[in-house]
Amino acid sequence: MRRRLYSDRLEGYSLVELILVISLIGVLSALGIGLYTRSSAFSPLLATQQLASATLLAQQAALAGNSANTVTISRDTKSFSFSAAGSSFSMRHEGATMSYRPVSQTAASPVTSTNTQIAFDRMGRIAPPVSGQDIEFKISGDSNFTLCLSSLGAVYQGACQ
Repeated sequence: MRRRLYSDRLEGYSLVELILVISLIGVLSALGIGLYTRSSAFSPLLATQQLASATLLAQQAALAGNSANTVTISRDTKSFSFSAAGSSFSMRHEGATMSYRPVSQTAASPVTSTNTQIAFDRMGRIAPPVSGQDIEFKISGDSNFTLCLSSLGAVYQGACQ
């Protein structure tokens, strides 16, 4: 916006005004980004989707005859990690838990810092030692999600039936 000082002369904003506005925008955006990063919470749905993606990658590698036919799940103090077919990704878990159990067992085992591995055979089915069994994963945080990995290799959200 321009100000008219005298009848025919226009004058813009001063350098001081522009610097003040730019610095104010910078401070506000820095505060906004800080608030956003602190409020980002763990999403069990996102963890479920990443687990399903890693499982499908390992299964596709097995179907292709690739030796990288295993999905590896682990947890450290800050994040869950998923590795399959040469790809690896992790996400902060913010105190959330992940457990799994073959449906033949009543008790679930937590995913810990020791790697939990699930391998697939050349037909894309779960390989030994849990072949022929569905595996149920429970991921909990601010909400709970269940993922079923069927013995035939299908991955779907919800409890194994």
